[in-house]
Amino acid sequence: MKKLWKIVAFMFVSIVLVACGNTGGGTASSSTESGTGTAEGKTYNVGVAIYKFDDNFMTLYREELAAYFKKLGEETGNKYVLDIQDGKQDQATQTEQINNFINQKKDVILANLVDPTAAGAIINLAKAAEIPVVLINREPEVAELEIWPGKTTYVGADATQSGTFQGEMIAATSNKGDINGDGTVNYITLFGDPANVDAQQRTAFSVKALDDAGIKKEALAEPYLANWDTAKGQEVTAAALEQFGNKLEVVFANNDGMAVGAVTAIEAAGRKVNEDIYVVGVDAIPDAINLLEKGRLTGTVLNDHFNQSHTAADVAVKLMNGEDAEAYYWINYVKVTKPEEAELKPATAKTETTEAIKVRYAERDKALNN
Repeated sequence: MKKLWKIVAFMFVSIVLVACGNTGGGTASSSTESGTGTAEGKTYNVGVAIYKFDDNFMTLYREELAAYFKKLGEETGNKYVLDIQDGKQDQATQTEQINNFINQKKDVILANLVDPTAAGAIINLAKAAEIPVVLINREPEVAELEIWPGKTTYVGADATQSGTFQGEMIAATSNKGDINGDGTVNYITLFGDPANVDAQQRTAFSVKALDDAGIKKEALAEPYLANWDTAKGQEVTAAALEQFGNKLEVVFANNDGMAVGAVTAIEAAGRKVNEDIYVVGVDAIPDAINLLEKGRLTGTVLNDHFNQSHTAADVAVKLMNGEDAEAYYWINYVKVTKPEEAELKPATAKTETTEAIKVRYAERDKALNN
Protein backbone atom coordinates (compact mmCIF):
# COMPACT_ATOMS: atom_id res chain seq x y z
CA MET A 1 0.00 0.00 0.00
CA LYS A 2 2.85 2.38 0.80
CA LYS A 3 4.33 1.61 -2.60
CA LEU A 4 1.04 2.42 -4.28
CA TRP A 5 0.72 5.76 -2.49
CA LYS A 6 4.26 6.60 -3.59
CA ILE A 7 3.27 5.89 -7.18
CA VAL A 8 0.18 8.09 -6.87
CA ALA A 9 2.15 10.91 -5.29
CA PHE A 10 4.81 10.66 -7.96
CA MET A 11 2.24 10.87 -10.71
CA PHE A 12 0.73 14.05 -9.30
CA VAL A 13 4.02 15.87 -8.98
CA SER A 14 5.56 14.74 -12.27
CA ILE A 15 5.18 17.62 -14.72
CA VAL A 16 8.23 17.27 -16.93
CA LEU A 17 7.43 15.79 -20.33
CA VAL A 18 10.03 13.25 -21.37
CA ALA A 19 10.06 11.50 -24.73
CA CYS A 20 11.90 8.20 -24.26
CA GLY A 21 12.67 5.46 -26.73
CA ASN A 22 9.77 5.80 -29.17
CA THR A 23 9.15 2.74 -31.35
CA GLY A 24 6.70 2.32 -34.20
CA GLY A 25 6.07 6.08 -34.39
CA GLY A 26 6.53 9.20 -32.32
CA THR A 27 4.50 11.92 -30.74
CA ALA A 28 2.57 14.19 -33.05
CA SER A 29 3.90 17.69 -33.64
CA SER A 30 2.52 20.46 -31.47
CA SER A 31 0.59 21.84 -34.43
CA THR A 32 -1.51 18.65 -34.76
CA GLU A 33 -4.63 18.43 -32.64
CA SER A 34 -5.82 15.00 -31.46
CA GLY A 35 -8.89 13.69 -33.25
CA THR A 36 -9.18 16.70 -35.57
CA GLY A 37 -10.33 16.20 -39.14
CA THR A 38 -8.22 16.76 -42.25
CA ALA A 39 -8.78 16.05 -45.92
CA GLU A 40 -7.31 12.58 -45.35
CA GLY A 41 -9.08 11.84 -42.08
CA LYS A 42 -8.36 12.38 -38.41
CA THR A 43 -5.15 12.12 -36.42
CA TYR A 44 -5.22 10.19 -33.15
CA ASN A 45 -2.39 10.07 -30.62
CA VAL A 46 -1.98 6.72 -28.90
CA GLY A 47 0.24 6.23 -25.85
CA VAL A 48 1.53 2.68 -25.43
CA ALA A 49 3.34 1.68 -22.23
CA ILE A 50 5.19 -1.66 -22.39
CA TYR A 51 6.56 -3.21 -19.20
CA LYS A 52 9.89 -3.86 -20.93
CA PHE A 53 11.03 -4.04 -24.53
CA ASP A 54 13.48 -6.86 -23.82
CA ASP A 55 10.76 -9.51 -23.66
CA ASN A 56 10.14 -12.00 -26.46
CA PHE A 57 6.35 -12.04 -26.26
CA MET A 58 5.88 -8.30 -25.79
CA THR A 59 8.27 -7.64 -28.68
CA LEU A 60 6.01 -9.68 -30.96
CA TYR A 61 2.98 -7.94 -29.45
CA ARG A 62 4.14 -4.35 -29.88
CA GLU A 63 5.45 -4.97 -33.41
CA GLU A 64 2.10 -6.48 -34.44
CA LEU A 65 0.24 -3.66 -32.66
CA ALA A 66 2.16 -1.03 -34.64
CA ALA A 67 1.63 -2.91 -37.91
CA TYR A 68 -2.10 -3.28 -37.28
CA PHE A 69 -2.62 0.39 -36.39
CA LYS A 70 -0.83 1.26 -39.62
CA LYS A 71 -3.18 -1.04 -41.52
CA LEU A 72 -6.22 0.53 -39.83
CA GLY A 73 -4.97 3.96 -40.87
CA GLU A 74 -4.57 2.88 -44.47
CA GLU A 75 -8.09 1.41 -44.48
CA THR A 76 -9.84 4.38 -42.86
CA GLY A 77 -7.78 7.37 -43.95
CA ASN A 78 -7.13 8.22 -40.31
CA LYS A 79 -3.66 8.56 -38.85
CA TYR A 80 -2.74 6.73 -35.64
CA VAL A 81 0.42 8.17 -34.12
CA LEU A 82 1.90 5.65 -31.67
CA ASP A 83 4.20 6.72 -28.85
CA ILE A 84 5.53 3.39 -27.52
CA GLN A 85 7.54 3.57 -24.31
CA ASP A 86 9.85 1.04 -22.66
CA GLY A 87 9.09 0.75 -18.93
CA LYS A 88 12.35 -1.16 -18.42
CA GLN A 89 10.61 -3.35 -15.83
CA ASP A 90 10.45 -0.43 -13.40
CA GLN A 91 7.06 0.87 -12.28
CA ALA A 92 8.36 4.31 -11.32
CA THR A 93 9.77 4.76 -14.84
CA GLN A 94 6.55 3.56 -16.42
CA THR A 95 4.42 5.72 -14.12
CA GLU A 96 6.31 8.79 -15.33
CA GLN A 97 5.78 7.73 -18.93
CA ILE A 98 2.03 7.29 -18.43
CA ASN A 99 1.82 10.59 -16.58
CA ASN A 100 3.49 12.18 -19.60
CA PHE A 101 0.86 10.59 -21.86
CA ILE A 102 -1.80 12.23 -19.71
CA ASN A 103 -0.07 15.64 -19.78
CA GLN A 104 0.30 15.30 -23.56
CA LYS A 105 -3.44 14.64 -23.81
CA LYS A 106 -3.18 11.37 -25.70
CA ASP A 107 -6.48 10.15 -27.12
CA VAL A 108 -6.11 6.72 -25.53
CA ILE A 109 -3.56 4.86 -23.41
CA LEU A 110 -2.67 1.19 -23.84
CA ALA A 111 -0.81 -0.08 -20.78
CA ASN A 112 1.11 -3.31 -20.22
CA LEU A 113 1.87 -2.54 -16.59
CA VAL A 114 5.09 -3.45 -14.82
CA ASP A 115 3.10 -3.84 -11.60
CA PRO A 116 -0.61 -4.57 -12.11
CA THR A 117 -1.36 -3.22 -8.63
CA ALA A 118 -0.66 0.27 -10.03
CA ALA A 119 -3.74 0.00 -12.26
CA GLY A 120 -6.11 1.77 -9.86
CA ALA A 121 -3.95 4.86 -9.49
CA ILE A 122 -3.38 5.09 -13.22
CA ILE A 123 -7.06 4.67 -14.07
CA ASN A 124 -8.04 7.38 -11.60
CA LEU A 125 -5.62 9.87 -13.16
CA ALA A 126 -6.69 8.95 -16.67
CA LYS A 127 -10.33 9.33 -15.65
CA ALA A 128 -9.65 12.84 -14.32
CA ALA A 129 -8.15 13.71 -17.70
CA GLU A 130 -10.93 11.86 -19.58
CA ILE A 131 -8.46 9.61 -21.41
CA PRO A 132 -9.71 6.02 -21.84
CA VAL A 133 -7.38 3.16 -20.90
CA VAL A 134 -6.87 -0.29 -22.42
CA LEU A 135 -4.92 -2.55 -20.09
CA ILE A 136 -3.14 -5.37 -21.92
CA ASN A 137 -1.42 -8.65 -21.12
CA ARG A 138 -1.15 -8.19 -17.33
CA GLU A 139 -4.51 -8.56 -15.67
CA PRO A 140 -5.54 -6.09 -12.93
CA GLU A 141 -7.85 -6.79 -10.01
CA VAL A 142 -11.54 -6.81 -10.95
CA ALA A 143 -12.20 -3.79 -8.72
CA GLU A 144 -9.84 -1.65 -10.81
CA LEU A 145 -12.08 -2.09 -13.87
CA GLU A 146 -15.05 -0.85 -11.88
CA ILE A 147 -13.47 2.58 -11.29
CA TRP A 148 -14.45 3.95 -14.70
CA PRO A 149 -16.86 1.51 -16.41
CA GLY A 150 -17.05 1.65 -20.16
CA LYS A 151 -13.87 3.69 -20.55
CA THR A 152 -11.38 1.18 -19.13
CA THR A 153 -10.98 -2.41 -20.23
CA TYR A 154 -8.66 -5.39 -20.12
CA VAL A 155 -7.60 -7.31 -23.23
CA GLY A 156 -5.77 -10.57 -22.65
CA ALA A 157 -5.98 -14.32 -22.22
CA ASP A 158 -7.12 -16.33 -19.19
CA ALA A 159 -3.97 -17.65 -17.57
CA THR A 160 -5.81 -20.54 -15.93
CA GLN A 161 -6.29 -21.96 -19.42
CA SER A 162 -2.56 -21.84 -20.22
CA GLY A 163 -1.60 -23.53 -16.96
CA THR A 164 -4.21 -26.23 -17.50
CA PHE A 165 -2.89 -26.89 -21.00
CA GLN A 166 0.63 -27.31 -19.63
CA GLY A 167 -0.49 -29.95 -17.15
CA GLU A 168 -2.59 -31.71 -19.80
CA MET A 169 0.43 -31.98 -22.10
CA ILE A 170 2.40 -33.73 -19.36
CA ALA A 171 -0.57 -35.99 -18.57
CA ALA A 172 -0.75 -36.92 -22.28
CA THR A 173 2.82 -38.26 -22.43
CA SER A 174 3.26 -42.05 -22.64
CA ASN A 175 4.30 -42.32 -18.98
CA LYS A 176 2.15 -39.40 -17.77
CA GLY A 177 5.27 -37.54 -16.67
CA ASP A 178 6.43 -40.33 -14.37
CA ILE A 179 9.69 -41.06 -16.18
CA ASN A 180 11.35 -43.11 -13.44
CA GLY A 181 8.20 -45.13 -12.78
CA ASP A 182 8.04 -44.54 -9.04
CA GLY A 183 4.39 -43.49 -9.17
CA THR A 184 5.02 -39.77 -8.61
CA VAL A 185 5.75 -36.92 -11.00
CA ASN A 186 8.59 -34.89 -9.48
CA TYR A 187 8.61 -31.36 -10.83
CA ILE A 188 9.84 -27.80 -10.44
CA THR A 189 8.24 -24.55 -11.59
CA LEU A 190 10.06 -21.57 -13.10
CA PHE A 191 8.08 -18.60 -11.82
CA GLY A 192 7.75 -15.33 -13.72
CA ASP A 193 6.75 -12.68 -11.21
CA PRO A 194 5.00 -12.91 -7.81
CA ALA A 195 2.78 -9.89 -8.57
CA ASN A 196 1.67 -11.19 -11.95
CA VAL A 197 -1.70 -12.95 -12.16
CA ASP A 198 -0.60 -14.98 -15.18
CA ALA A 199 2.36 -16.39 -13.27
CA GLN A 200 0.20 -17.23 -10.28
CA GLN A 201 -2.49 -18.97 -12.32
CA ARG A 202 -0.11 -20.86 -14.61
CA THR A 203 1.74 -22.15 -11.56
CA ALA A 204 -1.42 -23.29 -9.79
CA PHE A 205 -3.35 -24.73 -12.71
CA SER A 206 -0.49 -26.63 -14.37
CA VAL A 207 -0.29 -28.96 -11.38
CA LYS A 208 -4.07 -28.91 -10.81
CA ALA A 209 -4.39 -30.51 -14.26
CA LEU A 210 -2.26 -33.40 -13.00
CA ASP A 211 -4.54 -33.74 -9.98
CA ASP A 212 -7.59 -33.70 -12.24
CA ALA A 213 -6.03 -36.50 -14.30
CA GLY A 214 -5.47 -38.57 -11.15
CA ILE A 215 -1.69 -38.23 -11.32
CA LYS A 216 0.31 -38.08 -8.10
CA LYS A 217 2.88 -35.30 -8.10
CA GLU A 218 5.47 -33.72 -5.83
CA ALA A 219 7.13 -30.30 -6.02
CA LEU A 220 10.84 -30.78 -5.37
CA ALA A 221 11.17 -27.13 -4.35
CA GLU A 222 9.21 -23.91 -4.02
CA PRO A 223 8.77 -22.17 -7.40
CA TYR A 224 12.06 -20.71 -8.62
CA LEU A 225 11.78 -16.98 -9.31
CA ALA A 226 13.23 -16.51 -12.79
CA ASN A 227 11.62 -13.17 -13.79
CA TRP A 228 10.45 -14.36 -17.24
CA ASP A 229 14.14 -14.36 -18.24
CA THR A 230 15.99 -16.96 -20.35
CA ALA A 231 19.33 -16.58 -18.59
CA LYS A 232 17.69 -16.78 -15.17
CA GLY A 233 15.67 -19.81 -16.26
CA GLN A 234 18.89 -21.52 -17.27
CA GLU A 235 20.57 -20.58 -14.00
CA VAL A 236 17.86 -21.86 -11.65
CA THR A 237 17.29 -25.04 -13.69
CA ALA A 238 21.00 -25.80 -13.55
CA ALA A 239 20.88 -25.40 -9.77
CA ALA A 240 17.84 -27.70 -9.53
CA LEU A 241 19.51 -30.33 -11.69
CA GLU A 242 22.60 -30.23 -9.50
CA GLN A 243 20.49 -30.61 -6.36
CA PHE A 244 17.94 -33.18 -7.51
CA GLY A 245 19.70 -35.00 -10.35
CA ASN A 246 17.67 -37.62 -12.20
CA LYS A 247 14.83 -37.33 -9.69
CA LEU A 248 13.67 -34.21 -11.55
CA GLU A 249 11.21 -35.29 -14.24
CA VAL A 250 9.21 -32.20 -15.26
CA VAL A 251 9.91 -28.49 -15.60
CA PHE A 252 6.89 -26.20 -15.76
CA ALA A 253 7.97 -22.77 -17.04
CA ASN A 254 5.59 -19.79 -16.82
CA ASN A 255 6.87 -18.62 -20.22
CA ASP A 256 8.92 -19.85 -23.15
CA GLY A 257 11.89 -17.61 -22.38
CA MET A 258 12.47 -19.49 -19.13
CA ALA A 259 11.68 -22.81 -20.82
CA VAL A 260 14.36 -22.19 -23.44
CA GLY A 261 16.84 -21.45 -20.64
CA ALA A 262 15.79 -24.66 -18.90
CA VAL A 263 16.46 -26.69 -22.05
CA THR A 264 19.94 -25.17 -22.32
CA ALA A 265 20.71 -26.17 -18.71
CA ILE A 266 19.27 -29.66 -19.19
CA GLU A 267 21.34 -30.35 -22.28
CA ALA A 268 24.47 -28.94 -20.62
CA ALA A 269 23.89 -31.47 -17.82
CA GLY A 270 23.87 -34.31 -20.34
CA ARG A 271 20.14 -34.99 -20.20
CA LYS A 272 17.63 -35.08 -23.05
CA VAL A 273 14.21 -33.45 -23.14
CA ASN A 274 11.43 -35.94 -23.94
CA GLU A 275 13.69 -38.87 -23.06
CA ASP A 276 14.54 -38.43 -19.39
CA ILE A 277 12.86 -35.08 -18.58
CA TYR A 278 9.94 -32.99 -19.85
CA VAL A 279 9.75 -29.20 -20.30
CA VAL A 280 6.67 -27.13 -21.11
CA GLY A 281 6.40 -23.36 -21.57
CA VAL A 282 3.93 -20.68 -22.64
CA ASP A 283 3.89 -18.17 -25.52
CA ALA A 284 4.93 -20.24 -28.58
CA ILE A 285 7.75 -17.83 -29.41
CA PRO A 286 9.97 -18.72 -32.43
CA ASP A 287 12.82 -20.09 -30.27
CA ALA A 288 10.41 -22.46 -28.54
CA ILE A 289 8.82 -23.61 -31.80
CA ASN A 290 12.29 -24.30 -33.18
CA LEU A 291 13.08 -26.51 -30.18
CA LEU A 292 9.69 -28.22 -30.46
CA GLU A 293 10.32 -29.01 -34.12
CA LYS A 294 13.61 -30.68 -33.18
CA GLY A 295 12.05 -32.69 -30.35
CA ARG A 296 13.89 -30.67 -27.71
CA LEU A 297 10.78 -29.22 -26.02
CA THR A 298 7.73 -31.15 -24.82
CA GLY A 299 5.19 -28.46 -25.57
CA THR A 300 4.15 -24.84 -25.28
CA VAL A 301 0.94 -22.83 -25.28
CA LEU A 302 0.27 -20.18 -27.90
CA ASN A 303 -0.26 -16.84 -26.18
CA ASP A 304 -1.86 -15.24 -29.20
CA HIS A 305 -0.13 -11.87 -29.59
CA PHE A 306 -1.66 -11.52 -33.06
CA ASN A 307 -5.31 -11.50 -32.00
CA GLN A 308 -4.67 -9.85 -28.63
CA SER A 309 -2.91 -6.89 -30.23
CA HIS A 310 -5.57 -6.56 -32.94
CA THR A 311 -8.35 -6.68 -30.36
CA ALA A 312 -6.57 -4.10 -28.19
CA ALA A 313 -6.27 -1.75 -31.19
CA ASP A 314 -9.89 -2.27 -32.22
CA VAL A 315 -11.09 -1.54 -28.68
CA ALA A 316 -8.84 1.54 -28.52
CA VAL A 317 -10.38 2.86 -31.75
CA LYS A 318 -13.85 2.19 -30.34
CA LEU A 319 -13.00 4.22 -27.23
CA MET A 320 -11.45 7.05 -29.27
CA ASN A 321 -14.70 7.21 -31.24
CA GLY A 322 -16.54 7.92 -28.00
CA GLU A 323 -18.10 4.46 -27.65
CA ASP A 324 -18.06 2.36 -24.51
CA ALA A 325 -16.07 -0.85 -24.21
CA GLU A 326 -16.79 -4.07 -22.36
CA ALA A 327 -14.83 -4.76 -19.17
CA TYR A 328 -12.97 -7.80 -20.54
CA TYR A 329 -11.97 -9.09 -23.95
CA TRP A 330 -10.54 -12.64 -23.90
CA ILE A 331 -8.53 -14.44 -26.58
CA ASN A 332 -8.16 -18.20 -26.12
CA TYR A 333 -4.81 -19.88 -25.62
CA VAL A 334 -3.91 -22.76 -27.95
CA LYS A 335 -2.20 -25.99 -26.88
CA VAL A 336 0.91 -26.59 -29.01
CA THR A 337 2.71 -29.95 -29.22
CA LYS A 338 3.48 -29.66 -32.95
CA PRO A 339 4.82 -26.56 -34.74
CA GLU A 340 1.82 -26.29 -37.06
CA GLU A 341 -0.50 -25.87 -34.07
CA ALA A 342 1.11 -22.47 -33.40
CA GLU A 343 -0.08 -21.06 -36.73
CA LEU A 344 -1.66 -17.63 -36.26
CA LYS A 345 -5.21 -17.23 -37.52
CA PRO A 346 -7.98 -14.66 -36.91
CA ALA A 347 -10.03 -15.25 -33.75
CA THR A 348 -12.91 -13.40 -32.13
CA ALA A 349 -12.55 -12.18 -28.57
CA LYS A 350 -15.03 -13.24 -25.93
CA THR A 351 -16.35 -10.38 -23.79
CA GLU A 352 -17.20 -10.54 -20.10
CA THR A 353 -18.61 -8.17 -17.49
CA THR A 354 -17.08 -7.57 -14.07
CA GLU A 355 -20.19 -9.12 -12.50
CA ALA A 356 -19.81 -12.31 -14.53
CA ILE A 357 -16.10 -12.60 -13.88
CA LYS A 358 -16.57 -12.29 -10.13
CA VAL A 359 -18.85 -15.32 -10.21
CA ARG A 360 -16.50 -17.27 -12.47
CA TYR A 361 -13.42 -16.47 -10.39
CA ALA A 362 -15.20 -17.46 -7.17
CA GLU A 363 -16.05 -20.83 -8.72
CA ARG A 364 -12.49 -21.20 -10.00
CA ASP A 365 -10.97 -20.46 -6.58
CA LYS A 366 -13.33 -22.90 -4.92
CA ALA A 367 -12.33 -25.65 -7.37
CA LEU A 368 -8.65 -24.89 -6.82
CA ASN A 369 -8.97 -25.16 -3.04
CA ASN A 370 -10.94 -28.42 -3.09
